[in-house]
Amino acid sequence: MNDKELMEGILLTTKGVCDLYLHGSIESGTPNIHQAFNTALNDALCMQSAIYKQMADHGWYAAEQAQPQKIQQVKQKFASAG
Repeated sequence: MNDKELMEGILLTTKGVCDLYLHGSIESGTPNIHQAFNTALNDALCMQSAIYKQMADHGWYAAEQAQPQKIQQVKQKFASAG
C-alpha cells in the first residue's frame, strides 16, 4: 500500500467518523451528550480538513473548479423549484 492509498483510507475513515458524530449530535437526548458529540464532530472535521489539505498538497486529491455556467444552471434549477 502506498502513501496515497493510505491517506485515502484515513480520509474515508475520518469522513465516516464525522457522519457518526453528526448523527450522534442530532439524536442526543441531553445537552451534555449533545455538546460532547458536537465537540467530537468539530475535532473530526478539523482532522478531515488537515488530511484533505495534505492530500491536495501532494496532488492526490485534486479539486475541480466549477464552471460559472454550471453554477448558474444549478442556481436556476433550484430557484425555479421553490
